[in-house]
Amino acid sequence: MIRPKKIILFLVLTIFITEVLFAQEKKTSNYIQNIPGVNVKFEMNAITGGEFQMGSGSVETGHKDDEGPLHSVKISPFWISSHEMTWDIYEHFVYQDFDQTKNLGVDAISRPSKPYLDMTFGMGKEGHPAVGMTQYNAVQFCKWLYTRTGVFYRLPTEAEWEYACRAGTETAFSFGNDTTRIAEYVWFSTNSLEKTHAIGSKKPNQWGLYDMHGNVAEWTLDQYIPNYYSQNTGKVQDPVALAKTLYPHSVRGGSFQDAAPALRSAARRGSDARWKRMDPQIPKSNWWLPEAPFVGIRLVRPHITPSKEEIEKFYNQKPIEDY
Repeated sequence: MIRPKKIILFLVLTIFITEVLFAQEKKTSNYIQNIPGVNVKFEMNAITGGEFQMGSGSVETGHKDDEGPLHSVKISPFWISSHEMTWDIYEHFVYQDFDQTKNLGVDAISRPSKPYLDMTFGMGKEGHPAVGMTQYNAVQFCKWLYTRTGVFYRLPTEAEWEYACRAGTETAFSFGNDTTRIAEYVWFSTNSLEKTHAIGSKKPNQWGLYDMHGNVAEWTLDQYIPNYYSQNTGKVQDPVALAKTLYPHSVRGGSFQDAAPALRSAARRGSDARWKRMDPQIPKSNWWLPEAPFVGIRLVRPHITPSKEEIEKFYNQKPIEDY
């Protein structure tokens, strides 16, 4: 016969375990991030950690040398935005006048210089991805979000980006190798009419992420190093090539300007000083790339939040002057 005290203890433990599991499940589920003070929000998708083969083999159509060798990479859990960041959200960071509240500390952070030309390039604003910002600008946007929400956001590493893009696949694209289906998933040179399109207007990948291929390319944290993969031997955990120079940084995903080979999950590209050739300022702007209307932002939130000191160090790195 089971004693009442043991029954009570059993029930208490069951409730406790259930609450812990529920909290863990809730912590790793998709969520909507509202931004206090402004009427905008975005969705973050939970990505389970795992192991994958990063890069591409020489037999893949469109393969380039900087995508090899194929190597095993382990990725820790994280959240990633289901869509590219839109002008609807980004303009609240760019233009201080858009802020409706003045008591959240956002006035003290660095803001982009107001662009001297239309950075939408006439391609569309409402629901369209924000484009043309420098990587430094993108990081400061993450800082603005942190000041607003208290949540640490950053750019994805190259490895995180490719892991999320592949969504468990090993094919050239997340939807397979058959490019006859590409228009179902991608805005690219063939169907874009040379402009961006509203986010989420094509099919997502298997993990619910939209526009990982095409529409706009996306900044990563990494310095672009052509032979970086050859430096990673054995099983690598959460690799990142920390940036030490202004150029090049790694950009992923391809854009509305690109043909199919540049949109592959493994395709890599480095940023270029020529993206600022039109900038008449000396030194050139830390904030804008007037000849890069094809690069934008996708956010990541790591499952384990860095310390306050680490966050401040990450956000407060000084930009490198560009002459």
